[in-house]
Amino acid sequence: MSVETILLLSLAATVTIVVVHRIDDRTGIPAAALLTVLGLAYSLVPGPNITLDPHVVLTFVLPPLLYSTALDSSLLAIRKNLRTVISLSVVLVLVTAVVIGVGINLLVAGVTLSAGIALGACVAPPDPVAALAVGRRVGLPPHLTTLIQGEGLLNDATALTTLTVAVAAAGGEGFSLPFAVGEFALAAVGGVVAGVLVALAVRLARPFTADPLTTNAVSLATPFLAYLLGEAVHVSGVLAVVVAGLIVGHDTPRSSSGASRLQVAAVWRLVDYLLEGFVFLLIGQQLPEVVRGLDDYRTGTVVSAAAVTVGLVLVLRPLWLMATQLLPSSLHTWLGGDGERTPGRLTGREVVVLSWTGTRGVITLAAIFTIPVTIDGHPFPGRDLLLFCAFVVVLVTLVGQGMTFAPLVRRLGLRASERDMARLRNQARLAATQAALRRLDELSEPHADGGNSATDLDIEARVVESARRQLELQEGRYRGRLDALEDAAPGEAARTAPYEAALRLRRLTLDAQREELLRLRDAGQLPDAGLRTLERELDHEEGRLPDRM
Repeated sequence: MSVETILLLSLAATVTIVVVHRIDDRTGIPAAALLTVLGLAYSLVPGPNITLDPHVVLTFVLPPLLYSTALDSSLLAIRKNLRTVISLSVVLVLVTAVVIGVGINLLVAGVTLSAGIALGACVAPPDPVAALAVGRRVGLPPHLTTLIQGEGLLNDATALTTLTVAVAAAGGEGFSLPFAVGEFALAAVGGVVAGVLVALAVRLARPFTADPLTTNAVSLATPFLAYLLGEAVHVSGVLAVVVAGLIVGHDTPRSSSGASRLQVAAVWRLVDYLLEGFVFLLIGQQLPEVVRGLDDYRTGTVVSAAAVTVGLVLVLRPLWLMATQLLPSSLHTWLGGDGERTPGRLTGREVVVLSWTGTRGVITLAAIFTIPVTIDGHPFPGRDLLLFCAFVVVLVTLVGQGMTFAPLVRRLGLRASERDMARLRNQARLAATQAALRRLDELSEPHADGGNSATDLDIEARVVESARRQLELQEGRYRGRLDALEDAAPGEAARTAPYEAALRLRRLTLDAQREELLRLRDAGQLPDAGLRTLERELDHEEGRLPDRM
């Protein structure tokens, strides 16, 4: 494929991603499902097609996607719900792999148990991208979002390690439980250690990467460094990426400048936007490659194998979630409870919603394509059939569950309280403002113990008083906002009509300022460099305003 063809396909894919996201914004149909369907349709049209290279995906695509998700996750929230996350991302993945392996082994002659478990390991880990995108739009409760994020971060490492052990067993080495447990423990512990080391290296490098551009460069390189380190020492590179991202994300508010945080966040949003779009288009385009080797199988065998695989994938997740909720409290604490919610169990509606978040994605296809064509000089048992089963699972879950997830959540009425979330944010704003006022009080008084006062810092008293008046105005606004939220009914919108009117007025004044700056630039009274500086000031001010409802 020529360079011009690759460039043309990339541009066409970018345009498609932009258009599909616009459709998503207007209709609510998940972009992930639409892009997959479009990729599938494109694969049926004569012309150049892109075959998924699993090593490229695992090395260049998966690390930045996982790292970005980890940066956006809460280390404290995942640690609080760690037992539930491990139940879903480790135990359920292993159970799914084994059950599917047994089912395929019993159903399809010639497919060994190890080969079946390899398929099970590939289709076991959900890809949370589609579910999280829809969940944020419909206002899914934060603790459910945490569970989906935590599961999506950790299950890939479990699945890939299980796949490695299963492929080795299929090659004639045989299955050894002690060997499998040892390999899994080594990969997990080693991956955690590698991730911690990379996160510590990033922390130590902070003083030398103070400017936003350098911080961006380090941030983009970190997931690849963590992955390569993990793979180099033969542990889980995926887990190393996740651990590094969680620690760096937890440290960022304390160790990075505001300008660096704004720029890094914007860059990672763009990376997610494009990479996820390309990935979902790529998933659909794999149909020709998947069906190419099915001629050696009877139609009944292909249909039954795919049906069993999809059926088990769809059934095992809700069964596991229900089982962990029905266990005695002592066992439930270890397998399904977070230990703090009363009585520490998911509600029936939450179980239904989590059951429907098991959409599979690129990690499933990348993993199944890593299964070798031959092993020890012999064809891998049923490889082409396993590829087809995995592809059908991805299509059914990504398109079927992805497109019905939002209606399901709305139907169940399971969404976070907008009023409670607004109250929490305003309480934090009020606390931060009061801390700033206390700091001004400290600066206004001379310190006998040698501490810095406003005089010591060469700050005039009128400057301190001006800052105090601004903070007191903010404090009054936040108190009034909290009072309004307290008086609002539970189902009432968190934004009142006067509040929305004030936001519209502020945006109108910002637009007027921009128009005047442009007029001055066009009249030759303001250089472009000055315009960009002043425009950036207005952009930051507008960025503080809430999103339009």
